[in-house]
Amino acid sequence: MALDPEDLFEVDSDVPDLGGAVLLHHFDGFMDAGAAGSALVDHLLAVHEHRVVARFDVDDLIDYRARRPTMTYAADRWEHYDAPELVVRLLHDSVGTPFLLMTGPEPDRRWEALVAAVRSLVDRWGVRLAVSFHGIPMGVPHTRKLSVISHATRPELVVESSPFSRVQVPGNLSALLEYRLGQAGHDAMGFAAYVPHYLAQGTYPAAAVGLLESLTKATGLVIPSAALQEAARRTDAEIARQVGESEEVAQVVEALERQYDAFTEASENLLVGEDESLPSADELGAEFERFLAEQQRDR
Repeated sequence: MALDPEDLFEVDSDVPDLGGAVLLHHFDGFMDAGAAGSALVDHLLAVHEHRVVARFDVDDLIDYRARRPTMTYAADRWEHYDAPELVVRLLHDSVGTPFLLMTGPEPDRRWEALVAAVRSLVDRWGVRLAVSFHGIPMGVPHTRKLSVISHATRPELVVESSPFSRVQVPGNLSALLEYRLGQAGHDAMGFAAYVPHYLAQGTYPAAAVGLLESLTKATGLVIPSAALQEAARRTDAEIARQVGESEEVAQVVEALERQYDAFTEASENLLVGEDESLPSADELGAEFERFLAEQQRDR
């Protein structure tokens, strides 16, 4: 007999009226280029007071041997166990509007049961909109305006449409949650920030800034961004410094800019003249990644 999905979580007995609240969700384990989604989660928790209002039983969801939690050994004893947590936190924005944030490791099993459990919380709390956010690696230069695309359960919710007409990708929990909520008649949407693929392995705060701007426009939440903006300025300055120190890499970035500009102007397949042969996006990214890695080792 299948277990009741509501057995997967415990809810705080002292939860205020949340009718009309927004539920944000981001899970570790799926694609998040530039740590865009996780950086935004860290920012939200840093600038707003928060408390856990629902906690999921991860013992029934996580494969510990596949993703072993960290333990700390000190001299002659085990001192700490970094237990994985999948929780929903209650936060309030800068004008006091309550909103929810669900975070934690993407479960290894029982996705449908977990989605059903989240849907029951959406119904219980009267959540009006569920929103996901993450970064995806793209062949774009860091010197151009960062793009954020959106998808949703209703066309009216889509802010910036995707250039992809139809594509199959590996499944992930946030996508399944959006899909199932839509089937149940709930509003749900997601944002994906384009991250230059040569910067995808590190933290790229500019992508988190883009996600935050899109999220606040779509939800009406008032969330300060000064700390993220400053982190983005510092990171951009460091990237510019490293690029400026190598004429070869500067030429690589310029070539990628030409590719991007040509694609943007054409709004279709990349247009390159017959007498002009540009390196591919993968070749550009690999060369730039090697350069940045060498710079980091030399510092």
